[in-house]
Amino acid sequence: MEAVTSDLKQTPHWREQLTLRGIVVSFAIGSLYSVIVMKLNLTTGLVPTLNVSAALLTFVLLRTWTKVLGKAGIMSKPLTCQESTVAQTCAVAAYTIAYGGGYGSYLLGLSKKIYEEAGVGVDGNMAGSYKEPGIGWMTGFSFTVSFVGIFILVPLRKMLIIDYKLPYPSGTATAVLINGFHTSKGDQMAKKQVRGFMKYFTVSFLWSFFQWFFSGGDACGFAQFPTFGLKAYKNTFFFDFSLTYIGAGMICSHIVNISLILGAVLSWGIMWPSIKNLEGDWFPANIPQSSMKSLQGYKVFLSIALILGDGLYNFVKIMSITLSSMLSRYKQKKSKTGKLFTNPPFAAPTDDNLLLDELQRNQLFARETMPSWVSFAGFAVLTTISIIAIPHMFSQVKWYYIIIAYTLAPVLGFCNAYGTGLTDMNMAYNYGKVALFIIAAWAGKDSGVVAGLVVCGVIKAVVYMSADLMHDFKTGHLTLTSPRSMLISQIIGIAMGCITGPLSFFLFYKAFDVGNPDGIFKAPYGLVYRNIAVLGVQGFSALPRHCLQLCCGFFSFAVAANIMRDILPKRLGKWVPLPMAMAVPFLVGANFAIDMFIGTVIVFVWHKLNNQKATLMIPAVASGLICGDGVWVLPSCLLALLKIKPPICMLFVNS
Repeated sequence: MEAVTSDLKQTPHWREQLTLRGIVVSFAIGSLYSVIVMKLNLTTGLVPTLNVSAALLTFVLLRTWTKVLGKAGIMSKPLTCQESTVAQTCAVAAYTIAYGGGYGSYLLGLSKKIYEEAGVGVDGNMAGSYKEPGIGWMTGFSFTVSFVGIFILVPLRKMLIIDYKLPYPSGTATAVLINGFHTSKGDQMAKKQVRGFMKYFTVSFLWSFFQWFFSGGDACGFAQFPTFGLKAYKNTFFFDFSLTYIGAGMICSHIVNISLILGAVLSWGIMWPSIKNLEGDWFPANIPQSSMKSLQGYKVFLSIALILGDGLYNFVKIMSITLSSMLSRYKQKKSKTGKLFTNPPFAAPTDDNLLLDELQRNQLFARETMPSWVSFAGFAVLTTISIIAIPHMFSQVKWYYIIIAYTLAPVLGFCNAYGTGLTDMNMAYNYGKVALFIIAAWAGKDSGVVAGLVVCGVIKAVVYMSADLMHDFKTGHLTLTSPRSMLISQIIGIAMGCITGPLSFFLFYKAFDVGNPDGIFKAPYGLVYRNIAVLGVQGFSALPRHCLQLCCGFFSFAVAANIMRDILPKRLGKWVPLPMAMAVPFLVGANFAIDMFIGTVIVFVWHKLNNQKATLMIPAVASGLICGDGVWVLPSCLLALLKIKPPICMLFVNS
């Protein structure tokens, strides 16, 4: 016990873990990644986990800061594991808002462009049921809804982390990475990763810069290269030389990339050409391509069927796991066995040193408490602000919708945080979609679409951020970081994200044609979310001919695929395609799936040639490819805003 007390005294005070250099580095990384994530969000809506590269860059920038000041003769405090953890948490919280804030989904679904794509005059998509994006109201909405989630579960953090010993795999992986950096071996590994990152960052940036010169017009440049011929190109089967999605494919698992290719072949290779040939029979011949009564309707609603089937199955599955686990713990407690719930990877250690480490972590985690009244007061104040502010922003949203949402939020937030801790699957989007459908149907035709989209955002934000906070608490628990400093860094990061998120969105929205189904920035989930709301208001009459039967088939396929993944032996089940991933190419096209599949081939071959080096370098190389192309977005947006066009149009036409 004396050794534990001594180690606790050596841990920096929570105020020393929150440093100015940490906040500055967090802001820089959070701002950069907000732009990168927003680009991914507005092109395909598929964003890989970037926490590893964010942790790596945070450590490198902080270490560089310390060394540069040291060489200049300015003494600074040595970098600690706890400071790295706090800074990484702040950076991730900042760029998470760019993805989780709804700018590419439910908020974009409120825009006039998406309203028109869903079909002007369509029953349920009422005239005037839109709100044009604006920095002011988007920033205000983000500030209003993003902080509530971090207050509802703070009083329960000890129960979820220490008593239930939930693993939170992503939080654990981040902690292992950060702890590894702060060893001599980890420092050397980080240097190798940084060299790889910088090399491929430079290659990616210069390649994007080179491509820009040839993209001076519609359908021009390397991004429109008809790799497999013009006929395949018309059905979106071509390699578009996007290093961003090659990098994303290197980060995503093999089954995700295989599922994307299968979805692309099924939709753009088989179904859409076949349904197109039925024009005049299944759907009217002379109607706009963007109409939901045309081929576009099949694309949208069949992808929705896959998404809802996958989401509903996982929702029921994780809720069952959560309730079963909670019931098991209740029975154990009632029988006074004294046994704590543990997952196999976190079984009770037998080594005395491991027991001391666990005791030390638990002692630090429980030592710095936040009064429960602060959490309750924060939740009450933010709820009151939301009840007043949101109906003023959106006249279609009644104040009692917000009360209902925030009444359910603590229960939903706890269930999601518990399920995420067990499975690493954050189901906030599915909670949001359920709320979207129910509120849209309840509010009726006049205000259902807008009310549904807004309440979806409220529920999703609260549930998402509460689970995200628990991931961070798990990381802090394993790195001996103060829960108080983690909570404050999360609040600072969210505040940063509520500013950088809308700004990064408008960087794209003003410079490019966001939401154009034929453009680069298709933003597919804006249309998906709006049509879920229209479906809730209008019912199945919104579907084109025979679409309901196809939707039932794809919904059933999604459920069956998930059942097969669970009941088959692991060696077979892991190769069952993921319906959620298959749904993305239905709307976006096949070209990005080809990019990501190339990424997965690179990873497969690299592991075969040198498994140890591949394991070390793949995250760094992939992050370099993504970040280099992402950084080029800033000067390309600036050039577009200044009306400076590329000098050359490289175009391919039939001879």
